[in-house]
Parts: sequence; structure tokens; C-alpha cells
Amino acid sequence: MRVLVTGASGLLGGAVARLLVQQGHNVATFQRRPSGVDHATDILGSLTDQAAVADAVRGVAGIIHLAAKVSFTGRPEDFDAVNVEGTRTLLAAAQAAGVADVVFVSSPSVANSGAAIAGLGAEPACPAKAHGDYSRTKAEAELLALAADGPDLRVAAIRPHIVWGPGDTQLVERVLARAGSGRLPLLDAGAALIDTTYIDNAASAIVAGLHRVEHIHGRALVVSNGEPRPVGELLAGICAAGGVPAPSWTVPGGLARTVGKVVEKLWLLSGQSDEPPMTEFLAEQLSTAHWFDQRETRRLLDWSPAVTLDAGLAKLAQHYRGGYAAR
Repeated sequence: MRVLVTGASGLLGGAVARLLVQQGHNVATFQRRPSGVDHATDILGSLTDQAAVADAVRGVAGIIHLAAKVSFTGRPEDFDAVNVEGTRTLLAAAQAAGVADVVFVSSPSVANSGAAIAGLGAEPACPAKAHGDYSRTKAEAELLALAADGPDLRVAAIRPHIVWGPGDTQLVERVLARAGSGRLPLLDAGAALIDTTYIDNAASAIVAGLHRVEHIHGRALVVSNGEPRPVGELLAGICAAGGVPAPSWTVPGGLARTVGKVVEKLWLLSGQSDEPPMTEFLAEQLSTAHWFDQRETRRLLDWSPAVTLDAGLAKLAQHYRGGYAAR
């Protein structure tokens, strides 16, 4: 089957594209820079270019859509242009080209208002209560995607939760950089229970979603390792793998959320291009319980994670022992 993967230059998109290649699919990728995925055909372009998107989807049977603007800060209109309008453009092009199946890769943050989540499933996406422009626009895009589901175009949404692994710059590298310089506190002593998803597990679940789309189309599923741990334990494991001291000082979570909200506004007003040291969303993630019931996900996808959290940390440690230095 010819499959188009958007956003394959990223950690998760690349892992998805490589797994599809390994399974024998004819894989094309669509993003702004080369994917680096062997035996895949790169099509370079932007989701904001309707003609480029139309060319990319021509002749494909299935699409896995990961391309997005992912950041803690930035101009709201930039998130809208890529995450919402880009998804709208892709869906319209897929319908016009006769594509059969689409898996929209979403995020649990589309349904998270900041309250603790303990053992829930995939609650409905809600842009109004999502925190931050990334979560808001991903929620809007997920609603667009699922609304497009029908007999001629089957659409499902997969929400992998906190994806990490070797090569990850969103969580792992930031944790190591801040912990190594002594700038990473534990929030509320690191007691919040959270679940995460090792990169290989996230990729295999998303590909399973494409293979099982006839059973899951029209709905969203949250994917994780299904191994909730205290956030302090997780951070300590990542730091040990990267060879830096684990955070040892603590800050109240409520204070961190307030500071993060202020820092976000200052960063936006000052025009800073790098990520701020703390945001409201990041503080919530590090101080609030969030783990999900995985029973329905595993049943519907006929899938289970192959790499445990401890095995993933061992792979991460091997990655750094192999000569990749933490920044």
C-alpha cells in the first residue's frame, strides 16, 4: 500500500515512516525538510501550500498526518495556519484524490483543562478548555478530522501521550539540559503520577491505527505505555540515562504554573525565538497526575507496547553511552 506520512522529519514521524517501510509499504513523506528515512520518497513542501499538498496525496491509499507546529510559545496565527488550516487543506485534498484512510495524530492535551487525569479514556477534544495555542489548535484540527470521517474517507485520531526516546528534543534533551545546569526543579516534590509513551510503542500504535482503521474510524484513542510513575522517578531515570544529576530541589506546583503563565507572556512580548524556561502548560505536566486507561485502546488496535518504561530508559542510556552527548 502507498502511504503518505506528513511530518516525517520529526522523531515520531520518522519512526512511523521507518516502521511502514519495514512492513513493506510504499512510503512517501511530506514536510519542509528531508526526512532522512531510507527507502521513503520525500516530497518537500508546507501544509500551507494547497497545490503542494494536492500533489503529495495523489495516488496514496492512506495518510498518517503528524506534521504540526509544536511549541510552548509562538504567535496564535502561526499555530492556526499549520495545525488547523493545514489539516483542513490535507483533508480536502485527500477527499478529492480518493484517499481511503487517514490517521490523524493528535495529543491528549486536546481534552485537558489542567485538572488531574487518573484512569480516564479519550475525552472529547475541546478547544475552549485546552491550554495553550498548540493544544487549542490540535483540538480544532482533531474535530475537523473526525468530522470528515465517512464511507468514502475513514478517519481516526490517535493521541500518543508524552512521547520520548533516543533523539527526543521535546522532553529528554530539555530535561537533561536544565537538570545538568541545575535549573530543573521538582514540582510538588515530583509526586504527580504520570504515564508516557516510548517512541517505538507510539510508532507501532499509530501504524496499528492505520491497519485497524475500519474498527476505530470516527473516534479518538489515547496511547501510552500504561505504566504510571511519579514524575520525580521518571525525571531521575532520564537524568541517570543521560549522565546528569537528577533534580533535588522542589517548588510548589501552583507557584510554577503562575510563574509559567507570566513567563509565556513576557517571552511573546519580547519576541524571543527560543523556548522559555517555564510555561503554564509545562508546569501542569510536571505537577498534575495524568494517566489513562489503556484497555480499550489495546483491544481496538489489537496492540500492546513492546518496550517497557524501564527497557526504554536502558535504551536511552545506551544511546548516550554510544557517544551522543547531552546538550
